Amino acid sequence: MDQQIEIYQTPDHQTQVEVKFDQDTVWLNQKQLTVLFDRERSVISKHINNIFKEKELDKDSVCAKIAHTAEDGKVYNTQYYNLDAIISVGYRVKSKRGTQFRMWATQRLKDYLVHGYAINEKRLKEKQQEVEYLKTGIRILNRAIESELNERNDAMLSLFAKGLELLDDYDHEKLDKKGLSTAKIIYPEFNDYMDMINEMYSDFKSDVFAKPKDDSFKSSINQIKQCFEKQELYLSLEEKAANLLYFITKNHSFVDGNKRIAAACFLFFLEQNNSLINDGKTIISNDALASLTLFIASSRAEESAIVKRLIISILNRSK
Repeated sequence: MDQQIEIYQTPDHQTQVEVKFDQDTVWLNQKQLTVLFDRERSVISKHINNIFKEKELDKDSVCAKIAHTAEDGKVYNTQYYNLDAIISVGYRVKSKRGTQFRMWATQRLKDYLVHGYAINEKRLKEKQQEVEYLKTGIRILNRAIESELNERNDAMLSLFAKGLELLDDYDHEKLDKKGLSTAKIIYPEFNDYMDMINEMYSDFKSDVFAKPKDDSFKSSINQIKQCFEKQELYLSLEEKAANLLYFITKNHSFVDGNKRIAAACFLFFLEQNNSLINDGKTIISNDALASLTLFIASSRAEESAIVKRLIISILNRSK
């Protein structure tokens, strides 16, 4: 056994006992137990035998033969007892040392329970937060369906089913926070986006399609380049693409066609970065993208982080 030696000192500072740590427990022999609890070896032996006789502990589980070098220099296999046995003896021994040990062990147990409760409470809160993500996704879905009852419902439901499946499949409802692609990003210029949008114009019979209301479109395409203290806010392609789609959809920069323009710019950005096609197929269908854009449009401001994480998760799994 690979053992480390530690010292346990009783509160009266009179006793020091070598403690062998191994396999996440401690080991003492009977001689050390007599020193620890200030009782004759026969008393310690009696308590140990009673522990096994009463089946409080299983002997094979708490005992081990450990090589021990005696004062004569010879090596003997000595019976050692682990922490479970030590504590059981400590709660049976009637002595000042036994009382001191019980006080010490009780405090350690209390500390462990309090610390363990704090850890479990934190985990519970994290789990509750993930459940809230799931509930939020369902609420957004319901609002989207109620507001847009048309022929795209089947595609929308398919997309949301995939999104909600992601919540369950990815480490028990944990959505991705970060993207996977960290290669150098190509940023199309404002005029590149506008040329692409103008090509769309002929497909829509509307005098106000793509007519700017303000300069917020420039803000939308520039926000994904933002840095703070020379560190990019969005490190991966997926994070940038998710935020681009979100910003353009939510900023309503044009009189008409905001969702269609947002979806087209999203695809254009991915295409410019050679990330739109995977294994000869586009990573997201037109109907799915339309539904995803509707999902964004139907979301509330306080739900933005959840919405973006869903988009990032979908993009990550398209690789």
